[in-house]
Amino acid sequence: MRVALACVLAMASTLGHARSPFDPQVEVLPGVTRAHLDPGFWTSRLRDPDRLILDAGAVAAQNARMRQLDPSLHDIEDLPYTVEAEQVRAWIEAASPRPTAALYDEAGKEGSARAIDRLVAALDLDDIPQTQVTRFGLVVRRADLRTFPTHLRVFSTPDDRDLDRFQETALFPGTPVAVVHRSRDRHWLFVLSETYAGWIEAGAVAFGERAEVFAYRRRAPFVVVTGAQVRTVHTRERPEVSELPLDMGVRLPLAEWPPHAPVNGQHPGFGYVVDLPVREADGTLAFVPALLPRSADVAEGYLPLTKANLVRQAFKFLGERYGWGHRYNGRDCSGFVSEVLRSFGLVIPRNTGAQASSPALGGTVVEPGMGHEERLRLLAQAGVGDLLYVPGHVMMVIGRVDGATWVIHDAASVSMVADDGQFVRYPVNGVVVTPLLPLMADPVTAMVDRVTAIRRLQP
Repeated sequence: MRVALACVLAMASTLGHARSPFDPQVEVLPGVTRAHLDPGFWTSRLRDPDRLILDAGAVAAQNARMRQLDPSLHDIEDLPYTVEAEQVRAWIEAASPRPTAALYDEAGKEGSARAIDRLVAALDLDDIPQTQVTRFGLVVRRADLRTFPTHLRVFSTPDDRDLDRFQETALFPGTPVAVVHRSRDRHWLFVLSETYAGWIEAGAVAFGERAEVFAYRRRAPFVVVTGAQVRTVHTRERPEVSELPLDMGVRLPLAEWPPHAPVNGQHPGFGYVVDLPVREADGTLAFVPALLPRSADVAEGYLPLTKANLVRQAFKFLGERYGWGHRYNGRDCSGFVSEVLRSFGLVIPRNTGAQASSPALGGTVVEPGMGHEERLRLLAQAGVGDLLYVPGHVMMVIGRVDGATWVIHDAASVSMVADDGQFVRYPVNGVVVTPLLPLMADPVTAMVDRVTAIRRLQP
């Protein structure tokens, strides 16, 4: 393995000419140079980079297959008119199990049994009506989905401050949800989205009729956010849609708008006029126009699913801060691949375990006893855009250099064995590009020997 960046810079300095930080051959991790951080480096190596992997019809068929076969997804549009208490309780207890392992707060103090009792009491399970009318809504802003109805952050060890174990994921503007319960303090809602269930702040959801909620996500024409994140323009007239963050893959219907009529004081011709859901004072759903600047990284419709586009979309997150459960205004490893695929209109489960085991995805499940050499032969068949799973983590294949597989992934850390045989952990905390083979799962186990599945985007 090549020496680390600090050593390279020190050697260059002794020669009287420190290398420029923009030099493509400067290492950022052992074996990873700045040249590898350019998506063009990878797209230029592709054969037929713009050939469609799935066309629009095939994407729709794959989504239908996913919704039919994958047990982790919720078909909330087809929920019955009424729902029984037993079903609601089952959803909540599955999403909000009483913690059994020790948890620590931000001061490193272990939580007490009494504190856990208060969290469980906040679920208000005894107040679930025996029968209730199923209610629906749209999410109006990027909002956390939590294990319990609380902002309390908890961690598995006293010195951890990053992996909040009550943080599940985030939901984005325009996401349909079924609302089935409220917390005891009425400040939180228990919701089902297509890919997840959990607790969301009540103010982040606007209630509407079933038909209008699901019609919103089918309206056309529409634009799709294709950048890591874009924002609507600033407007003092409608603060609820002013500078609203919109993450990759968010689908926004275009408003029917006169060509010269101002939108919140701004001419519409230099942007996209989109309809956004807002929450009225009484909690009900309304739609208001907002502007995305023409310079925003959006597309008119979903992107064509090609290998080159997969690489380009993944690289738009390069260097973004790792955020467990979408914290820090970012995302984690499974959220990263979900958002990349969402820019093509593809639906996949939210978490790595469900993605790796989904019966609707193609590829191979790797048997635990498979030997190292056989694993290498299997990996040699993985193509650009394929997803590699190890327990709790996912990586996307972006190509090969000298026959060696490279990946892009959103990681808290990566580990390698240095030239001197020492096991080295690099706290990367972000979206990174690495070769696969040098990665280590622990001091004696190569990451490739922990791969549980290689999944691809078609059956």
